[in-house]
Amino acid sequence: MSSASSGAKGLIVAAPRSGSGKTTVTLALIAAMRRRRLTVKTAKSGPDYIDPAFHAAASGRPGINLDSWAMPPELVEALVGEAAAGADLLVIESSMGLFDGIAGEPGRRGAGADLAARLGLPVLLVMDVSGQSQSAAAVAHGFATLDPAVRIGGVIPNRVASERHLTQVADAMERIGMPVAGALMRDQTVALPERHLGLVQAREHGDLEALLERLADLGENQLNLDRILDLAAPVDARAGAAGAPLRPPGQRIALAEDAAFTFVYPHLVNGWRRDGAEIVPFSPLADEAPPPDCDVCWLPGGYPELHAGALAAATNFRDGLTRFAERRPVHGECGGFMVLGQGIEDADGHTHAMTGLLGHATSFARRKMNLGYRQARLLADCPAGSAGTVLRGHEFHYATVTDPGGDDPLAEIADGTGKALGLSGGRRGLVSGTFFHAIARAG
Repeated sequence: MSSASSGAKGLIVAAPRSGSGKTTVTLALIAAMRRRRLTVKTAKSGPDYIDPAFHAAASGRPGINLDSWAMPPELVEALVGEAAAGADLLVIESSMGLFDGIAGEPGRRGAGADLAARLGLPVLLVMDVSGQSQSAAAVAHGFATLDPAVRIGGVIPNRVASERHLTQVADAMERIGMPVAGALMRDQTVALPERHLGLVQAREHGDLEALLERLADLGENQLNLDRILDLAAPVDARAGAAGAPLRPPGQRIALAEDAAFTFVYPHLVNGWRRDGAEIVPFSPLADEAPPPDCDVCWLPGGYPELHAGALAAATNFRDGLTRFAERRPVHGECGGFMVLGQGIEDADGHTHAMTGLLGHATSFARRKMNLGYRQARLLADCPAGSAGTVLRGHEFHYATVTDPGGDDPLAEIADGTGKALGLSGGRRGLVSGTFFHAIARAG
């Protein structure tokens, strides 16, 4: 990535594996830096809706997603440039383990390491050292030497048992020349609650403000903030704004937005706005219908199974959506796709009638995890793109289709390596939907 510096400094918070505590460290770092009155911008590597909302709460500014597999490299660079504008510090949280991705083209595997190499940003490696001491240095050494293009700037030992334990870890790190930028002791009071699709959403956390205050205290007391700032590197920002990753589906877009419909990527909405579209939010849970003067309705993913009873009782929403679909396109992704179907069976086995605009039915009582990158070729025009358009994105859900219905399929789907997975989604008249979450056009 070559261009002028934005003035911001940046780093990537990563770990050897999932469950190491990198989200806790990331939030503590963001909250503590904000307490220092620094302007902190944030990003999440990979297809994740939950963490960016916590990042936004901690920083006071909207976060974004960056994905080396789903996004063309020039889009990644443009989004980084936009995120760094006006910032003192850009903090990017990696997903899974730092080098974890799919098999495929180097630099486009969906790994956090891809971003570290392309953006030239150092990695702050969060290491769960419970059950080991000096051996942690061997792990850090392996991460530091695996790929010369990926620079480990420092480590943060996590879940440290005692001061003696920390001394053993830190001494071993010093012998290999690895900076230690603080350490977190074992502490269950800052654990984030989890759900089957990851963390509970930020908006659902019972006492988020108090949690962020505790995390800021943690960052101030246990992280070496000055050393971390010294480790961060200048962010190079490509000139110009990113084009819309997906074309705007209309001039005025009715976007479902409430606790049941939360999973929409900020870079998509921002891209639509840059291309001149107006976003008009409405709440199905408040029994609101899409405004009739909009050109298109978009139902994003979320947790409709947790609100299936309320959605079934929202007659104004259901009737209004039906009238809207008679003359304007309606599209649903994942949870939105489920709501477009005949019904949702919740985890307790109770079935709730949905809008019936498509013929399928889904169930959470018969759970099966569907997870992974997806490439979709659209078979017909719809709000996500025109027929023949190839989109990159992902699936992440536990719902099963109990009745496929008789609608025409919306797309041909392949996994991230190009293996064909068959037909997906449904379309009927002006209504379309799929479990697939779109991130960007293939490129």
